Amino acid sequence: MRAPIGVFDSGLGGLTVLRALHERLPHEDLLYFGDTARVPYGTKGEKTVRAFARQDAGLLVARGVKMVVVACNTASAFALDHLCDVLPVPVLGVIEPGVRAALAATRGGTIGVIGTSGTIRSGRYQQGLAAAGLGPERIVAAECPLFVPLVEEGLGGHAMTRLAVAEYLRPVRDAHVDTLILGCTHYPLLSADIEAFLGSDVRLVDSAEALATAACGALAAAGALNDGDEPGRLSFILSDIPWKFAEIGARFLGKPIEGVESVGLDEMEAAGHALGGQA
Repeated sequence: MRAPIGVFDSGLGGLTVLRALHERLPHEDLLYFGDTARVPYGTKGEKTVRAFARQDAGLLVARGVKMVVVACNTASAFALDHLCDVLPVPVLGVIEPGVRAALAATRGGTIGVIGTSGTIRSGRYQQGLAAAGLGPERIVAAECPLFVPLVEEGLGGHAMTRLAVAEYLRPVRDAHVDTLILGCTHYPLLSADIEAFLGSDVRLVDSAEALATAACGALAAAGALNDGDEPGRLSFILSDIPWKFAEIGARFLGKPIEGVESVGLDEMEAAGHALGGQA
């Protein structure tokens, strides 16, 4: 019960998941790993992402976590099944909770999903929606690769962001979606820009919030919730310390970040090998 929950992402976007988890589970210790030396994952191939995700998760397991939360949509798309096979602790990815939340939010119209190129081209969100009975005419997907750098530069509300939103989301708006899955943990920081373009009637599904809800339910079902009264600790590990990390990280987390540890790629590779099996 007292072991931390491990969260990993390809960079800093997963801090939105960490924030949601901390708000939902304030007594849980949370250990975050961001693979900032190899970000982004969204432009890489499946084999590479799966190998990286294995190392990321292995590092968290080596630190004694009781659950691994995959806060990266691309890693969830390409590596979740593999992680479920090799990890000795429960694993949650962001896609299934996002699909469930979208299905609960829709009013019977078209559901849209936006994400990085890797996430959208994997088809995992589309497959999840189709498995629930949605026909192809009720599913629309769009790659939005420029959203990540716009968020990290703090350009929410900027004219460049409004132009990018219009360019990427015009087909989504033309499809008359009533629900949109924000299929990247960066994207909730652009919610105001997205809503302004699509209209307030479109329900936005925050993948971070959906994943935090799923993690809370899974821990409760397993009897693994921390029963202590002390506030949970937030700990951070990065594979590289970006020069704007403090500024960007605080924007995602909603408060300053302190006590960041860095690890080398050799330690990460060793953690991946320690899991056994084939990568």
